[in-house]
Amino acid sequence: MNVGYGASGGTGDAQYTEGRNPALQCRPSNPPRRCVVKTLCAGLAALLALTLDVQADDLPVSPFGADDTLGAVNRLSPAGVLAAVKLVKTGKTYPLGVVTGPDSPAYPPRYYKMTILQLDDGAGVPVGDNHLTGNDDFMITYMGVGSQIDGLGHVGVDHHYFNNTPASDFVKVTGLTKFSTSDLPPIVTRGVLLDIAKLAGKAILDEGTAINRAEIEAACQAQGVTIGEGDVVLLHTGWMNMAERDAARFMKGEPGLGVDGAKYLASLGIVAVGADSFAVETIPFETQGQFFPVHQEMLAKNGIYLLENMDTRELARDGVSEFLFVLGQPRFAGSVQAIINPVAIR
Repeated sequence: MNVGYGASGGTGDAQYTEGRNPALQCRPSNPPRRCVVKTLCAGLAALLALTLDVQADDLPVSPFGADDTLGAVNRLSPAGVLAAVKLVKTGKTYPLGVVTGPDSPAYPPRYYKMTILQLDDGAGVPVGDNHLTGNDDFMITYMGVGSQIDGLGHVGVDHHYFNNTPASDFVKVTGLTKFSTSDLPPIVTRGVLLDIAKLAGKAILDEGTAINRAEIEAACQAQGVTIGEGDVVLLHTGWMNMAERDAARFMKGEPGLGVDGAKYLASLGIVAVGADSFAVETIPFETQGQFFPVHQEMLAKNGIYLLENMDTRELARDGVSEFLFVLGQPRFAGSVQAIINPVAIR
């Protein structure tokens, strides 16, 4: 977040009386220009500190306690699992993750690279009297490639993250010491698919189309579904098709959740929200000068997880509105995000 500053003053020597901050006083031994620079620097430092304090105060304490690091997944419960299981009527399963590879559209500079090594020394020489051979895989990748879950340590406000936690408390080059996606419990709950593309009468919504409270409520009414506490909500916009048609356009913009829509979903007590797009939120952003405000609203302010690049096409084709949602994410220690393949079951 960029913060603008302004300063004004005359060309004459600055004058300060006794009782003011000594660091700001001009004395005969200080040249006038040096005194003005010193005054401005001290004033800007004080203003910056005050501004950061105010912005940090904008991040609320978690409703689950000052020490909470899990956020909205605290709303999951055995009762919620049992209720969601009752939604399974046909046994049909839907993979929500896409195949991740070197050609997957990814937010730069993210990339994916796979290398296959033959056992035991990489040369493929058979081992033992039984001539054992085999392969191993070595992967270098960003976790934010393909279908992914954004953890609460991913996005903050001025280096403050969920539960008003400063980055200095948990961000280490070797991994996060709080908010790691490896700490998440299995997410098994009711899932709700809102077909916003169908609501708009389009196969694919245009980039920059914002999904806000009005659109969410209209989709719920059209589909005869409600959103409850502990749910996972998926938005179908048709944008996943663009990844196959025009990968460059897919990454330049997208339809998605707006700030008003994010606040509305947060008020309903959901656990996570996902979409068939790389960032879940509408791009270009609704307000000029802002950068991923929905990420801040959901992750930093409400502890609600984001599920990106969800393949919702088959669910939409089958007209599915609610289902059993199952996610057991990989448990990489200290991870900010994770490549995932959630499953919807109906």
